[in-house]
Amino acid sequence: MAWYVDWVKNNVLLSAFIQFAILGTLGELLGVLAAKRKPSAKVLEWLAKAVVWGFLGILVKYSFKGFSGYLEGLVHAGFLPAPAMEPGFLRAFLLSVAMNAQFGPLLMFIHRSTDNLISGARGYQGIRASLTTLAWFWVPAHTLTFMLPQEYQIGLAALWSVALGLIMGWTKRPRSEG
Repeated sequence: MAWYVDWVKNNVLLSAFIQFAILGTLGELLGVLAAKRKPSAKVLEWLAKAVVWGFLGILVKYSFKGFSGYLEGLVHAGFLPAPAMEPGFLRAFLLSVAMNAQFGPLLMFIHRSTDNLISGARGYQGIRASLTTLAWFWVPAHTLTFMLPQEYQIGLAALWSVALGLIMGWTKRPRSEG
């Protein structure tokens, strides 16, 4: 794993882009398949989605760094206790809650908007279900993510996108009659 850590350290934004482009797109594709729907055969559409996922990965990387500073600022201002900055569960949990409560909805609306542009769709049908994932999926997932060394955080966040794609796809499966 030393090569991975070196690659992430030496290519911070590029590695975020690539990991999310590959794993985010894979999660989306697996979600479509898990829902027993036929994925679009339009290669350009999937390439566009991969590019969007890549840029979302860069935004996530910025938010990971930015919200860490935000948390530190809250501690220095006396709004949070000093232990909130010590490595461990409390820091990871508070960081996850702050990021997902403030940045999460914006990221989801950006993602849905770009998906609409790519597919020619309109509206935000189903966005409520996506927003609820911030509480039941992303806060716990990012709590675990923030307990890891920084070099592994974006990779795990991208892997979580695969897991969530499968979960969301599974919940959209047609109900069997009988």
